[in-house]
Amino acid sequence: MAGKSQFALLKTKRFLPLFVTQAMSAFNDNVFRYALSILLLTSLGKEQGGFLNTVSAALFILPFFLFSAFAGQLADKFDKALVARRVRFAEIFIVTISALSLFSGHIHLQQFCVFLAGCQAAFFGPVKYGILPQHLTKDELLGGNGMVEMATFIAILLGTIFGSIAINADGGFTVAAVMIGIGVISYFTALQIPAAPSAQPDLKLNWNIFSETWHVIRLAMRKTDVFQSILGISWFWFLGVVFVTQIPLFTLDSLKGSETAASLIFALFSVGIAAGSVFCNRLLKGKLSVRFVPIAALLMSLFMIDLYFAAGRSEAVMAAALGAGAVKAEMTASGDQVTGLFGILAQWQSWRVLFDLAAIAFLSGLYVVPLFATMQARTPYYLRARIVGANNIVNAIFMIIATVLSGALLAAGLSARGLFLVLGLANLLAAIYVIRLLPHEALAGVVRGLFRLLYRVEVKGIENVTARGRRSLIIANHTSLLDGPLLSAFLPERAAFAINTQMAKRWWVKPAFALFDLCPIDPGNPLALRSLVEQLKKGRKVVIFPEGRITVTGGLMKVYEGPAAVAQMARGHLVPVRIEGAQLTPFSRLAGKLPTVWFPKITITFLPPVDCKAPEGLRGTALREYQAEHLYDVMTDSQFKTAPVNETLWQSLLDARDLHGPSHKVIEDIQRAPLSYDRIVLGSFILGRKIAAITPGEKTIGVLLPNATGTVVTFFGLHAFGRVPAMLNFSTGAVNMAAACMAA
Repeated sequence: MAGKSQFALLKTKRFLPLFVTQAMSAFNDNVFRYALSILLLTSLGKEQGGFLNTVSAALFILPFFLFSAFAGQLADKFDKALVARRVRFAEIFIVTISALSLFSGHIHLQQFCVFLAGCQAAFFGPVKYGILPQHLTKDELLGGNGMVEMATFIAILLGTIFGSIAINADGGFTVAAVMIGIGVISYFTALQIPAAPSAQPDLKLNWNIFSETWHVIRLAMRKTDVFQSILGISWFWFLGVVFVTQIPLFTLDSLKGSETAASLIFALFSVGIAAGSVFCNRLLKGKLSVRFVPIAALLMSLFMIDLYFAAGRSEAVMAAALGAGAVKAEMTASGDQVTGLFGILAQWQSWRVLFDLAAIAFLSGLYVVPLFATMQARTPYYLRARIVGANNIVNAIFMIIATVLSGALLAAGLSARGLFLVLGLANLLAAIYVIRLLPHEALAGVVRGLFRLLYRVEVKGIENVTARGRRSLIIANHTSLLDGPLLSAFLPERAAFAINTQMAKRWWVKPAFALFDLCPIDPGNPLALRSLVEQLKKGRKVVIFPEGRITVTGGLMKVYEGPAAVAQMARGHLVPVRIEGAQLTPFSRLAGKLPTVWFPKITITFLPPVDCKAPEGLRGTALREYQAEHLYDVMTDSQFKTAPVNETLWQSLLDARDLHGPSHKVIEDIQRAPLSYDRIVLGSFILGRKIAAITPGEKTIGVLLPNATGTVVTFFGLHAFGRVPAMLNFSTGAVNMAAACMAA
């Protein structure tokens, strides 16, 4: 959705029904769970009610372990829209029983209803995330996931607030009515979800939920990038569980805030995640990429660590303010003095705490949405729902571990802010792990930023890289040692670079393996190109510099036919690339021929793809000659298309002056008095103005002068004032000169 808001998806039938359905489902789950939580605490007391709430949390997560794998099978075997309708239809009965259980007083029935709520969520998960790639284009997938995450967290927030408040308002009748009403509406919105045909109709269902659970996890582990995305998503839920469950305690301890203040801070956190999820699409301009994931993870750690110190300062200030009566105080049931949100906001130290929490939440949204989209996009369509099921299983494992570990640390005497510090340090290790798993994405993002900062890099035509599919052989002119890093940093995906075997052995080349894949090629081995052909056939982008070495003339060197042969054998196509500006850097081989500029502006232009099919019947030497000639034509054509062909000679003179410097001497005649660029420009203005004054209304002016510097000044002077010089040569004779004048 590059250049288009993801909110436009809400106007489409292929997205809006699913969006509304999943939001209502999340809302209902949280209304019931939090209404039951408050009911148990008020009716049974803090100790017994707290224990039962812990049991409820476990019962809600349990179905994700038990049924996610089987739910993935169903969603892959049958139409996902049909499965969604069946699940939502079952939800009507589940919410009805759940609503009635609130009035029954039967704890076992209430806990069973929590388990049922977890079951319908577990069966709907593979449908929700598995159906998105079928209904959305690749460019919409990131925005669609962001919208789903936003709706989920807003629904969780609203459901939590409504369930917590409404259960005590009228004995629970409002909660029951809303739950049943939302359940019915959710079913009817599910009926509007467009069909999503079966991905694997012949799939044989495995009814052994335990063996199938292990099977889908192994399926996910086969694709490294997919499983890494799952681990990243699971870490997000690990962090989320700790923050969401500990915000009330953190608010009480560090901000001296009331339960109402804790609810509002929880709202801030939820909205922050939702905002980050939506902003992700705008930041990446709809492109499916995880390049900001490591950066978001690192920044989250920094804000978590800062949260520890900010909260420590705020705790002391708020305690002093309550003791001095500077803020309005309330008394909790346990006898602690607390204040409301306005009391917290009255102390500026608290603003830093709230900013840290909001930043952590916002960055969490930026972190998780690309991972969801990557998991979906890089999973084969016939496995997608089962992989989502595997993701849900691993998510549940991480959430259980987070709950147990945080409980153990708190029981050992650690404060809530201390727990957040531990979490920040652990997240720092996780961020380093993510960078190690995704070195190209992390390093490419850093290198891309440095290149833009130092060289003001401008990239044109990047869409041409994928314009004709995946078998793109990228051929570029070779101007400097920066060419490889430049292309690797700005290509939309990791590419393989062909490099001479001897060059690859040099120590200073080896660090480049972290940024892009180097394919050492032995020029003396006729079979060496086969590895590049295989890379292209697998859909990898391959980069070759057809000249084979850095230019020492500023123009094209000898062009070898190898790249054309590779593209032809792989049935791929060529994507010409022109790099301009890098030849001026100290990393080129043009010292003494062009001025050296430490940080010139660099432009990378990707031109439209070119076919490289040879005429039928060509073999051996004739084929190689054709390929070399064709490739040379492609390279020279790219040079012409990116050159300023519409620029005037006068403007070219001014550009040359800017490049070489105004005092650079460029011309002399028999008088041995060299002229610099500045002298030529100055003389051109003076002489051109005088000639223009005596030739009003004339466009073409004849010039009959000897070979001297004055002739050059006259030539450019005429151009500077819009005249066209007709150069006459007296040695051709009177007749030919007269003919030239007539032609001019």
